[in-house]
Amino acid sequence: MRISRAAWAVIPGFVFWGIILMGFATPIAIAQVVSPVEIQDSEIRALQQRSMNDLNVIGQNIAAHHFNFPFYFSRKLDIDERAQKRSDQHSIRFERYNGATVLAISGNYYGAYASDKFTSEQRAKETFISVVLPILKAAVPAFQNNAAVQGYAIEVSHHVVSKTMGMPIERPENLMVYFPQTAAKRLMSAQSNLAEQAAIVDAEVFLNANQLSLWLTDEEQPGQPEAPPTVLASAPPPAAQVPATQVPPATEQSAARPQYVAAAPVTPSTAQPVAPAPTPPPARDTSPQALAVLQTSIQGVSNHMLKELEPAAHFVTYAPPAFIPFRHQVYLELSMTTALAEPQGISRYKAAALAFDEHISPLIRRVLGYFPGDQGFDGISFSTTVRGRAKPGVPVAAPLSVEFFFPMEALRRYEAYDCTGQQLIDAGVVLINGERARLDLEPAEGGTPSTAGR
Repeated sequence: MRISRAAWAVIPGFVFWGIILMGFATPIAIAQVVSPVEIQDSEIRALQQRSMNDLNVIGQNIAAHHFNFPFYFSRKLDIDERAQKRSDQHSIRFERYNGATVLAISGNYYGAYASDKFTSEQRAKETFISVVLPILKAAVPAFQNNAAVQGYAIEVSHHVVSKTMGMPIERPENLMVYFPQTAAKRLMSAQSNLAEQAAIVDAEVFLNANQLSLWLTDEEQPGQPEAPPTVLASAPPPAAQVPATQVPPATEQSAARPQYVAAAPVTPSTAQPVAPAPTPPPARDTSPQALAVLQTSIQGVSNHMLKELEPAAHFVTYAPPAFIPFRHQVYLELSMTTALAEPQGISRYKAAALAFDEHISPLIRRVLGYFPGDQGFDGISFSTTVRGRAKPGVPVAAPLSVEFFFPMEALRRYEAYDCTGQQLIDAGVVLINGERARLDLEPAEGGTPSTAGR
């Protein structure tokens, strides 16, 4: 056996703590597709039957992928690897998820993370990069244009190793990721970590049935060592050792983030000296631990806000307010849905402008009332899924994802009527389907698209 030079090690459940085996590639078990006769739902069974060729190709492509540690298809999770080799390995099938028809793939990944080296968010991130993302890349292209498939649900069990009274204890942990079809397409076409992150925002991520936010764009905090500490686990390599195609270095991530300075256009006759751009605020601690402390500090206020503003805000029930890192700052993300009176099919810029004027802007002052003074975060992200009015006889169009990132300073000016809605937008960042956009309210609502750009 050739020993890997990676700085991470496997700790299988049957190995004593003192034995450390270095990472190596193990062939994946042969991919298996669930037989249509096993599916009770007649509509799902018919879709499974029609799609058998595509499903078999997906299985072959996943089987050909080089996973860091053994991965087996399985509808039963959390089983010993020796038992897994003798168990049913048919797991590629269609299922229902919250009313949507999804392609579901599940399996067991026999790598273990040291609990003192990886937080729950870091474990989810590493398994997503090493296992879930390759599966999605094999599956999405086959069904991204199939109207019968609304999303993808991937469930993977990995292991966590901790010590109890000096002895190693290994336990399973299940990661479930659901991507709606639109978010999955954006993930496949993403050309940067920031674009991937924008797609992941619209996904649902659960670790042991507890929902969490998955972030790929976090950068190291000042003063941290360049490489994470050595890990005693069969997780993917630390960020400093993962190939650049998976986790770009901090400098590349920084370059992927668009720089933005709002400035009103001027004509030669009215041109004034341009004031220097304001000094950006210092980078805030965006570590999972810091975000968790902030989350705890506002939990009571957050619960009151959800209850009292729900009739007007239409919050997404499975995505409660949460702190997220964005451009080295901390934003409170509020996830909601916007139903427009306008019929579907209008331009994305008009839809975004109407969402701000009709839904977001009336909420801003009410939301700020729950967070007076300095709350220890830098801004609020109003993230909404925008849907137009359906037309009879016309297929329902895909919803539009619009995210408004507003700095707290600009929000306070808006709260005090010291700036307009347009000035607030210009001071922030707008993402439409994950792409940076300039949004001019009046032209957009008048039917003239504003100029978009990263």
